[in-house]
Amino acid sequence: MSESPHVVILAGGASTRLGQPKQLVRLDGRPLLHTMVSRAVALSGHAVTVVLGANAQDLTQLLRHTPASVIVNRQWREGLGSSIRLGVSALPPACDAVLLMLADQFAVTADDLRRLASAWKGQDTVIAASLYSGTVGVPAIFPRWCFPDLMGLRGDSGAKTVLHRHADRLVRVQMPNAAMDLDTPEQLAELRRMMQERSAEIRVPNQPGPELNLNS
Repeated sequence: MSESPHVVILAGGASTRLGQPKQLVRLDGRPLLHTMVSRAVALSGHAVTVVLGANAQDLTQLLRHTPASVIVNRQWREGLGSSIRLGVSALPPACDAVLLMLADQFAVTADDLRRLASAWKGQDTVIAASLYSGTVGVPAIFPRWCFPDLMGLRGDSGAKTVLHRHADRLVRVQMPNAAMDLDTPEQLAELRRMMQERSAEIRVPNQPGPELNLNS
């Protein structure tokens, strides 16, 4: 099996709580979705698929110069399960495994994804899942035998359902960065405050303060 799985980035939500498309929020001068796609491409090259839904037209334009493939979930209002089903159904026939990740896990770096793939090592008997906040979740790598389980997800049931179902076959990878996501205006304001402080630390050396690693 290949040790670089096909990556599916789930980016179909409407960002209702945030009040604006989170995929277009600029962090470090780049739209969030563009950054996350770049990190996935660093791991798997052209073997990256982005599942869009709400605001698909604007987001498709955003990704037109990336190596990633783009598919649009017309049933995105059903919930996350519909995007997972579409992403898995679009995988190439020879695909041995899929890495599922969320577009708003802004702190997950390319190095995080590489560590996950390294822990998985192309094994077809195990699932490699991120461990954060006392639970397992995505990013996670699912071998082909998991595809029927993923295709059976409905509504807002995400990949955690499959992870818990096969808990005895998990390789758990510590990934604190995966605990951070972007759902509310308050979270966005706090993130931008932290990034401003980080920028100030870069301009003024030796000044202690919080760190936020958003680099690839």
